[in-house]
Amino acid sequence: MTTLTTERGPVLDAETAVATAARVAEELADGAADRDAQRILPARELDTLSRSGLLGITVPTAYDGPGLGAATVAEVFRLLAAGDPSVAQIPHSHFVYVNALREQGTPEQQQFFFAEVLAGKRFGNAQSEVGTKHIRDFRTTLRPAGADHWLLDGEKGYSTGALFADWIPVLAHLGEDGPMHVAWVERGADGVTVVDDWDGMGQRTTASGTVRLAGASVPGSRITPFHLTFEGPQTYGAFAQLLHAAIDAGIARAALDEAARFVTTRSRPYPDAGVERAAEDPLVVQAFGELELAVRAAEALLAEAGRAVEHADRHLSAESVGAASLAVAAARASTARAAVEVSSRLFEVAGTRSALASLNLDRHWRNARTHTLHDPVAWKVQHLGRYAVDGTLPPNHGQI
Repeated sequence: MTTLTTERGPVLDAETAVATAARVAEELADGAADRDAQRILPARELDTLSRSGLLGITVPTAYDGPGLGAATVAEVFRLLAAGDPSVAQIPHSHFVYVNALREQGTPEQQQFFFAEVLAGKRFGNAQSEVGTKHIRDFRTTLRPAGADHWLLDGEKGYSTGALFADWIPVLAHLGEDGPMHVAWVERGADGVTVVDDWDGMGQRTTASGTVRLAGASVPGSRITPFHLTFEGPQTYGAFAQLLHAAIDAGIARAALDEAARFVTTRSRPYPDAGVERAAEDPLVVQAFGELELAVRAAEALLAEAGRAVEHADRHLSAESVGAASLAVAAARASTARAAVEVSSRLFEVAGTRSALASLNLDRHWRNARTHTLHDPVAWKVQHLGRYAVDGTLPPNHGQI
């Protein structure tokens, strides 16, 4: 079990947040390949992230936070993912559930939990379940156990961040088949077990394992409604998807940068090219141009999507939210494709030596292929197509 930090980080403005993310990303990149190869969980790196102040950048100004917008958060995630996408994915749910508190928390809940975030505390995730009909089908239940008191039972999979968390937000039915709520339970509470059983081929150090809940005690003051978020226009889903797109964009840029370093320092030219350096081979240069184009396009769509989410937050309506969701869908489709393409073609441009297992360059493709499976890209394109054909806005749920 990791040692959890309680040190309050600085309150960062947008420019400082991006600069801090770039600095932390450099630290993450140093050792990322070894952590992946040996599956060394990044407890120290996450403590660095907590101390940096980055985990508190979306806490509203009314609660002493900087209240930074989605575009800045996306850029922070893109930079962190370029350093180590596993570390970047771990706080994804932290930011999503800070957003959930902004949407539905009571003033008392907001006061308490936002102070926890600013003190360096981390939120995990216990949302998805394995073996249900689909990803929005849940069995976990909060059952009444006295006045304003509940017991939480269920099992969650893909619980990214839970192993390293101070608080684990758990998505559950309030009562038998009641509306969905979020139960906030402490990581070390009785009845809460976090199992490090994640064995993904990529994103290996996210520790996205299992959370088991057996009669965990939850007071009513630690329960927030979830279903109400989707009864009107919301950017909750678009914000969550935006951060996933940022992680893919970071993977793509990291793979391209590492391919360039390899070609300029370690690759030999093909004799038919008639050049002294592999980096001068016109076929290699052409390939790099194509990959740079793909990554730049993905980064541009990511930035546009961040601005669209911010606009929708300022001018909330079905139309603005729909536009934001479509912009995020385009970004997710583009960043996913760029991440998989660049991390695969890395070997094409770098040559045979790049396939040595000791170099672990395949981690970029494994990370890209694993993370891009989080949501089907085809459904992003489907919603874009429906809008292009007849102006149909995407559905109002948390996956778009």
